[in-house]
Amino acid sequence: MRIGVVGAGAVGGALAALLSRAGHEVEVTARGEHLVAIQEHGILLSGAWGDYRAQVDAAEELTRGVELVIIATKAQDAAEAIRANLSVLSGIPIVVVQNGLDSITNAKLASPRSDIIGGLALFASSYLSPGQITVTTGGSLYLGVIAGTSDVPARYATRILAEALPTTTIPNFVGAQWTKLVINHVNALPAITGMSVQEVVANSGLRSIMTSSMRECVRIALTSRVRFEKLQGLSHRGLRLFAVLPLWMGQALPLLMSLRIGRTPNPGSTLQSIRRGQATEIDYLNGAVVRAAERIGMTAPVNQALVELVHEAEARGSFLEPADVVARFS
Repeated sequence: MRIGVVGAGAVGGALAALLSRAGHEVEVTARGEHLVAIQEHGILLSGAWGDYRAQVDAAEELTRGVELVIIATKAQDAAEAIRANLSVLSGIPIVVVQNGLDSITNAKLASPRSDIIGGLALFASSYLSPGQITVTTGGSLYLGVIAGTSDVPARYATRILAEALPTTTIPNFVGAQWTKLVINHVNALPAITGMSVQEVVANSGLRSIMTSSMRECVRIALTSRVRFEKLQGLSHRGLRLFAVLPLWMGQALPLLMSLRIGRTPNPGSTLQSIRRGQATEIDYLNGAVVRAAERIGMTAPVNQALVELVHEAEARGSFLEPADVVARFS
């Protein structure tokens, strides 16, 4: 099958390489040195799923007809990326593999004629040098649609993508997005401090802040009548309990998440963006919690502060010391 992957970064590059290894014809979009490296040498995939060099077509925009498209840009770039490739993908099923809560809605506005499938990547990968993607933690891909719409497109895409990596269709996709949002709370503090996720979690002060931001997220979701989907050991019942436990007990959650990540230092996607001099998607991660709180008349002060600190790190081009971060929340 001919498959297009728009955005061959950490997630998109991994998916493109895996799909190529499964025998599909793959074309990716990329820019700058990353594009040149892929055009000359392909995508070198390494890590949890083995080593493989995928020879794929690559350009700044898709150049030929495809039968399925994966959008794997940062959340803030998705709509523009879809519009830029609309001549190729209009009417074609689109899988939007992104963080946050608005991926399906925004994609549908950009390509009204396409079936839009939401995607959540539960594997961890890093793009640290042009043309090279390292999967630090293996995992699954989850697909779904907005409640009340046909899941036939999601099941169609699942059947194709399952040839390359573990892929499952989830009926409660909104609940899965919220669970993934809780998981993505590991991203902000590494971006602020320049530390890996594991180093952040090992620091008691930073771990306390991370736990507080997660609890805030869960409480806002519960007040919004969200039912969390079970992902990576997190369940609705478990997260309800997490929201009411004493803070010191709740810190067991980020500790368990760090153990799941493993020993290979994981910078998190937000820190990777800062290191490449790119805008982060923090407004679609912790920022999504802030907006959800506003919709129900609540506030999310911990998440709001994390958003502001990430933007501060982006603007400064440097990181804060852990003690200075902890002091901001004292």
